[in-house]
Amino acid sequence: MPFAAITYRVKPGHEDEIAEIFAGFQRADSPVMRDDSGSEEGRLLGTAVFIKDDVMVRIIHYEGDFAAVGKHMAKQKGVHLIEQALAPYLSEQRDTSTAEGFGAYFRNATMRCISQLSVDTHPAQA
Repeated sequence: MPFAAITYRVKPGHEDEIAEIFAGFQRADSPVMRDDSGSEEGRLLGTAVFIKDDVMVRIIHYEGDFAAVGKHMAKQKGVHLIEQALAPYLSEQRDTSTAEGFGAYFRNATMRCISQLSVDTHPAQA
């Protein structure tokens, strides 16, 4: 069950305003991600958002193909509402109003994963 991290460059000094925006976040309509034919291709297991100075990071815990996460999230009303509310606090503006624009930002803002450890990958203890 992998994790991914998406970065946002924000204007420093607005941590409380940004926290307030996320306090009212409308969750995805379903944690199940489906392909164009309706077959399940993964699930969103959880998310977390962290902020420090001018960097905000959204952590996504998921099953399946990561590209499906971006495609699924691009269809979510709550994601677009958050994007609109965050716009005044972003250091770099971007167009996420379309599925294509959202997908491009999602891909470009994904941090390179250099390590993921879990109890499932821990060596057995004797």
